[in-house]
Amino acid sequence: MPGLLRGVARTAVVAGTATAVSNRVSRRQAGRWAAQQPEPEPAPPPPPPAAAPASDRSNMLDELKQLGELKEQGVLTQAEFEEQKRRILG
Repeated sequence: MPGLLRGVARTAVVAGTATAVSNRVSRRQAGRWAAQQPEPEPAPPPPPPAAAPASDRSNMLDELKQLGELKEQGVLTQAEFEEQKRRILG
């Protein structure tokens, strides 16, 4: 029986050592690969919005006028009016 325990203990030590070495090698390789990879370039900024055509501007003015009328009639609160105005103006 002592020979069996000695064999099991030896196997456990060998397996533990192999695992520790393997983990260390993996960590070192990951560190090297991370150092070799270039940093990704930042994305270019989005292009500025194009100027609205004249027909869009007249639509915007019409919508703003309607909003003003709704606010005067008491249908919209000041906060709702401001929110819709920001949405229309972009």
